[in-house]
Amino acid sequence: MDKHLAVYISNKDNKQALIERIISGQFISTLSNLKGALFSEITLNKFIAEEIHHGHFDVVTETKNSLQKSSEGERKKALLNHIISQNPEYIIVDNVFGNLDITAQSYIEKTLEHLSKEISIVQITNRKADILSFINDIFQVQEGEFFPIKNIDESEITESKRFVEALPQPYKIASTPVNPLVCFNNVTIAYNERTIVNNICWEIKSGEFWQLIGSNGSGKSTLLSLISGDNPKAYGQDITLFGIKKGSGESIWDIKEKVGYFSSEILRGFKRSDSIGNMIVSGFYDTIGLYKMPTHAQIKIAQQWLYVLDMFDIRKSNFLSLSIGHQRLVLIARAMVKQPPLLILDEPTNGLDDVDAKLFSGLINKIASESNTAILYVSHRKEKNLKPEFIYQLTSGSNGSIGKKVL
Repeated sequence: MDKHLAVYISNKDNKQALIERIISGQFISTLSNLKGALFSEITLNKFIAEEIHHGHFDVVTETKNSLQKSSEGERKKALLNHIISQNPEYIIVDNVFGNLDITAQSYIEKTLEHLSKEISIVQITNRKADILSFINDIFQVQEGEFFPIKNIDESEITESKRFVEALPQPYKIASTPVNPLVCFNNVTIAYNERTIVNNICWEIKSGEFWQLIGSNGSGKSTLLSLISGDNPKAYGQDITLFGIKKGSGESIWDIKEKVGYFSSEILRGFKRSDSIGNMIVSGFYDTIGLYKMPTHAQIKIAQQWLYVLDMFDIRKSNFLSLSIGHQRLVLIARAMVKQPPLLILDEPTNGLDDVDAKLFSGLINKIASESNTAILYVSHRKEKNLKPEFIYQLTSGSNGSIGKKVL
C-alpha cells in the first residue's frame, strides 16, 4: 500500500471497531509494530471526561484553557499539537474538519501534510469533500475487508427516505403573530474588557431561513446564547425576542418555549435508554428523556412526527440503537413538536456521512417550506442540498466582531 490512505465509511459502519482493527494491524500490517496516535473526537471526549472527573487537564490550548471551555478549533489544534509531542510513527485522523472554520481547516491540513513527509497518515472520513489533498489511495470496508475505490460518484449518494407525510399542525397557535421574532439593535457584548461582538444589528422574521457564519471565536455562540435566553449579558442590551423587550419581565422559560434547539453535541456522553417515541415527546418539556406524562394531544403530534420520519413501526425501539443520522432526525422532530417560532441548528451535520447529510437536509428543507418556523442554521460547512435564503456573517476584529447580511 501507499504510505497514506483514506477509508471512506458510512454511519452504518462501526467506526470504533475499524479504528481498533487498524491499530492492531489487522487491516494494515505495516502499522502493527509502530507507535500510533488517534486524532479524533473520540480522543477529545476522553480528555474532556478526564478534565471533568479529575479537575485538571493534560492537553492545553493556546489560550491555556481546558478543552471543555474551548472552541472546537482550539480543541483540535491543541490535540494535534499534543499528539505531535508524543512522536507517533503514524496518525489515524477521524472527522478531521468537523466544526472547523476555513482558517482552522487550513492549519490542520497543512500540519498533517507536513507530518506526512515523515510518518504515515490514515484518514477515516464519511464525507467525500474532506479527503486530504495529499492522499490518493481511497478504500471502503466491505464484509470486514479493505477494497480500493478509484473515485466516489456523488450521483450514487442518494437519500434512503423521502419525507412524504405532511408536517403536524401546530400544538398551540399564537393569538397574535409576532414579527420580527428576533431584533438586535446595536448590541455589544464584552467579557473582562474583551469585546466579543460589536454593534450587531440583525432581524429574523417568521418563516425565514438564515445561515450564521463566521470564524471560530467570532461570537456565533454568543449570539445564539442571547437568542436562546441563556446569556445574562442580554440584559441592558437593545434586544427584542418574540415581541418582548429583553429585561421587561420575561422568564427564560418564556423564551425557551419559543425556540427549538439542536446541536451536534447535544448528546455528548448520553447513555440513557429511552424509546424513540419518548425522545420526541420529551421536546414538549425541553428535557432529554421523558419524565412527565404527556397529554393526548402531545402524543398524537409525536405520532405524526414518527410517520413523517417513517419510524412509527419502530417507535418503541431504543433511541441509541439508531444510526447517528437517524438519531438526528429524531432530535429535529423533538425540537419541532411544539412548532416553535424559531429552530436553531448548531453545526447539525457534523459527523454525518454523505447519505445522512442529504437525508437531514431533506427534512430541514421540508420544515422550511411547510411551516412558519424560522430556521437559524450555524455551520462552517456549505451543504449543497441545504438552501438558506439569507446569510449573516460575523467578521472578527480588534474591537470585536462586526456583522452584516451578505445574502
